[in-house]
Amino acid sequence: MSAKQYHVALSKQERQGLSKLLRKGTAKARQLTRARILLLADQGQSDEQIVAALGTSLSTVQRIRRRFSSGDLAAALQEKPRPGAVPKLDARAEAHLTVIACSEAPDGRARWTLQLLADRLVELKLVDSVSRATVWQALKKMNSNPGSTTTGASGR
Repeated sequence: MSAKQYHVALSKQERQGLSKLLRKGTAKARQLTRARILLLADQGQSDEQIVAALGTSLSTVQRIRRRFSSGDLAAALQEKPRPGAVPKLDARAEAHLTVIACSEAPDGRARWTLQLLADRLVELKLVDSVSRATVWQALKKMNSNPGSTTTGASGR
């Protein structure tokens, strides 16, 4: 059994707030799990007991304890922003994509393919490179239907 490095001592108001959050059940699942971790830790349960009770990982329990001890209740409950890749297509490029997809297909083609659309975006220097999957996701986001005769875009 590991020694608790970070102790959780909730105030009466914090305990009531967490209990209310759990009763409502409208928060995100991760936030509810964090609330349960804090309540069990406050009751003196070991990290291993919390892991067994909630089916979460030991590192999660330790991380929530550490966040509570070094910050406050909100820091322990809230998700930290996750870094992500910068989107390949900005609003301007997506607008051009829509215009291109709705235009006449190139000579010798019955319709636009995702690869043709991706190549055209690169040709117009709207992006350095872009995959068919990114084009498909952008069209999907705009409720375009690749392969539909109304959009002119095809996944082929």
